[in-house]
Amino acid sequence: MNKNDIAQVEIVDLGTDGNGIGKVNGYTLFIKDTVPGDIVEAKVIKVKKNYGYARVERVLQPSSFRVEPKCEYAKSCGGCQLQQISYEKQLEFKHNKVRNNLIRIGGIDSNYLDSIMEPIVGADNPFFYRNKAQFPFGTDKDGNPVCGFYAGRTHSIIANTDCKLGADENKTILEKILDYMKSENISSYNEETGKGLIRHVLIRKGYHTGEVMVCLVINGDKLPASDKLIKALTIDKNVVSISISINKKNTNVIMGDNYKTIYGKDTIEDTLLGLKFSISPLSFYQVNPVQVEKLYTIALDYADLQGTEEVWDICCGIGTITLCAAKRMRDKQIEKGIDTSKCFVHGLEIVPQAIDDARNNAKVNDINNVDFVCAAAEEYLPSHRDKIKADVIILDPPRKGMEEDALRIVIGAGPEKVVYVSCDSATLARDVKFLEENGYKLVKARACDMFPQTIHCESVALLVKQ
Repeated sequence: MNKNDIAQVEIVDLGTDGNGIGKVNGYTLFIKDTVPGDIVEAKVIKVKKNYGYARVERVLQPSSFRVEPKCEYAKSCGGCQLQQISYEKQLEFKHNKVRNNLIRIGGIDSNYLDSIMEPIVGADNPFFYRNKAQFPFGTDKDGNPVCGFYAGRTHSIIANTDCKLGADENKTILEKILDYMKSENISSYNEETGKGLIRHVLIRKGYHTGEVMVCLVINGDKLPASDKLIKALTIDKNVVSISISINKKNTNVIMGDNYKTIYGKDTIEDTLLGLKFSISPLSFYQVNPVQVEKLYTIALDYADLQGTEEVWDICCGIGTITLCAAKRMRDKQIEKGIDTSKCFVHGLEIVPQAIDDARNNAKVNDINNVDFVCAAAEEYLPSHRDKIKADVIILDPPRKGMEEDALRIVIGAGPEKVVYVSCDSATLARDVKFLEENGYKLVKARACDMFPQTIHCESVALLVKQ
């Protein structure tokens, strides 16, 4: 095929990035915003030897799985790739994505995997689930400040204060900030010139407590007339923390290294599996509070702690899984009359602020059978290979997965069980393959949809020492 060709295409599948897949005379086309079962007229926009990319011109016959997106910007915004697909079909896509990666990348036999892999855990409400959102600010053609989200694969802002995935309060908060900027003549940051003050706004909400935090990321040292903004935002009594984070660097990193509270508390609180957690602007905390309880319950059920184990939680963040595991351990120890000072859960995390939060969270929840280490896993584990002994190791790495050297130390610690919580099933599959090649066997796996309407999916795997 050639660029600009027009073709009629039946969409037969979805690629890992959510693009529809169809064939024309045996030639594969990837077509954004299509649904399996669609018949579309598409224009070829990019041609490779064995495949190409096309753009939908018309939907000639819609799929039975096609639905009307709730958001008018769903097609242009880069945030939701699957909003035109029924939620049932989204879950099928994500389950298959995890499954296929474990087969293709992980080398797991398909028949065996189907015998151990459990059904995906879906969300009760696939909209308005995010307890955290970060909104970039820019300027429209008339010179007015705007905020919203970047269009897919660009840094062009689509003005939208009413994201269908975020908390109800976000729209009002963003509109008040825009009004404040207009009244005080405060400019948005311009990436090209490096000028302008307001770069991003971070909004977090405690799902169970209702507490709301607002953090403005600024390209300067202070926020002019901050008292006026504080007054506008705190009309809503749930707004209990307002802060600024200074970021003057020419970088895509959103937050600065620190933050300064200008109103209320430094943190907000929320609860997870019966435990209280303090959350700062810099804390990593899962964005879907309902689904994270399901995810962590799966992980802890896989660990099946009996109260006598030594447990390490690698990449522990503010200690969410660590403390939930320690609570399970303590409950089992009390039930069995085991000395709670003997068996510990250890958390390892590179971010100092997260470790401070984790230690504080342990104190607030009166959990004593836990400790925390601030270090990078790939540095700490190799240098402490002789000191790390574990019965169970919980891995919850970022999207890039585990470094191979760190995995070697995990294997060297000889845990009976490795519970791997992953936000990218491709790197999960890669690491599962390495563990299987070094004495472990995958015995359970399950996907959990933490991010409805997007291509992203969490998963949990249990590997047992052979």
